[in-house]
Amino acid sequence: MRIVELRSDTFTLPTEAMLRAMARAPLGDDVYGEDPTVRALEEKAAGALGMAAACLMPSGTMANLATLMAHAPRGSRVLTGQDSDIQVYEAHGVSVCGGVALEPVATDDRGLLCGAALERALPDDPADPQFSLPAVVCVENTANRAGGVPLGPADLAPVRAFARRHHLVLHVDGARIFNAAVALRVDVAELAAGAGSVQFCLSKGLSAPVGSVVTGSAELIGRVRRVRKMLGGGMRQAGVIAAAGIVALDTMVDRLEQDHEHARLLADGLAGIPGIEVDRVVVRTNMVRFRVAGPGITHQGLIALAARDGVRLAELGRGTLRAVTHRGVEAGDVARAVSVVAEIVRAHRRAAS
Repeated sequence: MRIVELRSDTFTLPTEAMLRAMARAPLGDDVYGEDPTVRALEEKAAGALGMAAACLMPSGTMANLATLMAHAPRGSRVLTGQDSDIQVYEAHGVSVCGGVALEPVATDDRGLLCGAALERALPDDPADPQFSLPAVVCVENTANRAGGVPLGPADLAPVRAFARRHHLVLHVDGARIFNAAVALRVDVAELAAGAGSVQFCLSKGLSAPVGSVVTGSAELIGRVRRVRKMLGGGMRQAGVIAAAGIVALDTMVDRLEQDHEHARLLADGLAGIPGIEVDRVVVRTNMVRFRVAGPGITHQGLIALAARDGVRLAELGRGTLRAVTHRGVEAGDVARAVSVVAEIVRAHRRAAS
């Protein structure tokens, strides 16, 4: 039975071109800065984001952690969305490892930080030593828990202005920023404009097996490398990873539109099932959020029964389910997923009536 894997785009497998590039990559010791393939990836990534420099990281979690530790002194605060991955899914590493407090800030339904909430997060009197001072404000684009709605330059402008006005660094957690750029039909550098740093994942929709990249100024990236080493993220012949990342940036960005189209097909199909609630309007990239409504079956029950039938879904919290399309999901898989969910919901609604 073919598995329809919709839990995450992290389940993507490398392409044949990636595997060939990994096998043939020129290598060196990256901790010494001597791996030519890593250097080539970092130059390509920095150029794509309009930044001066970049650093390959083992994961997006470490990328965010090392960057925030490089930006924020101990005892300061990082302002981030209340449902952001940094706040919810990264084990508060910046507090544990960096001595920096995470301050959750209310967001709108797109995952964008609300201006009034940002203002309330500032100390009444920055000169008063009783108050911890914010150092960084973080934006997630696209925001996972908001369903992957892409945030464009105009959306981000108020947060950029807030950061500039209060002398804060803007960090963009752009794990899926290329999805946002493709959906909005803008250059990804436009979404990075005004940010002090941006991290993005190679191992999600871009289909590389491992890795994320931090981009920023040369001075910042120097500090990020030091923190990466301290955290145990210094890699040696990392060109075997970087080679796949180069292929990803060269060949996998434009095809993200295919994932977006499959997500829209999935949303349309789920919306036609009585007992399933999905807001098709917000499906702009590769994520579909939906809920089980009415009697018959819980969301946990639906996840378990769908998995038994070869369709894997994930819980996103608060009774919401998530389905993520990616290179491993074809149009036929979308149709099958809709059929499986429809049959499960129909059977349980009949039993409950």
